[in-house]
Amino acid sequence: MARTARFLVLLPTLILGFLALCPLGANEVAPAAPHAAAPAAAEEHAAEAISPAQALQRLVDGNTRFVSGHPDHPNQTLARRVEAAAGQKPFAVIVTCSDSRVAPELYFDQGVGDIFVVRVAGHVLSDHVLGSIEYAVEHLHASVVVVVGHEKCGAVAAAVSSDRGEGKIGTLLDAIRPAVRDTRNQAGDKTENAVRGHARRTAKLIPAASPIVKNAIGAGHVKVFAARYDLVSGKVELLP
Repeated sequence: MARTARFLVLLPTLILGFLALCPLGANEVAPAAPHAAAPAAAEEHAAEAISPAQALQRLVDGNTRFVSGHPDHPNQTLARRVEAAAGQKPFAVIVTCSDSRVAPELYFDQGVGDIFVVRVAGHVLSDHVLGSIEYAVEHLHASVVVVVGHEKCGAVAAAVSSDRGEGKIGTLLDAIRPAVRDTRNQAGDKTENAVRGHARRTAKLIPAASPIVKNAIGAGHVKVFAARYDLVSGKVELLP
């Protein structure tokens, strides 16, 4: 048994030595060389980092195409889906409403893996929403965060009307009401004023509530913007 065990231990070495001494015949094929290690998923998918200004311009350009009725529908091929499956590298975070008429991938004319979208009725902030934004900024290295309110937002209209809302709907309205109070003395349509005020307020609250986003802004890696989407024209207006 001891001799057999020693023989089995030495067998691979003996075989390799024999193969090294015996050249391959004319019809023999050498074993394939091992494949090089595949790049990490994030490296395979990552595009060259872009600045906040470049990221914002990319969104503006996409919206211009959408408004004109001539979108490019970029990055929606099978090849793109395969590429994005290896890892995502969105250049922007879009925080917006759950309204079915509001679709950021469409009105910014972007494709698979381009934008990281966080949607909740009235684009209200919560720990879960902030955590999602922080993940995209800290780990996916998105360059801009854009809060997009929209024309005729039902959640904002309900908050303006003092509707309490049944169930958990009331919690959404309570989160919007500070913007209603801030804009109540402005001339014009109260709901429209509150839509704009709520988008601005949300954009200001994000870095105030998130040290991660605040630090990224301080380092020049990220900028946060507020915007308003028009349901009919499709235009996204950046708010001052």
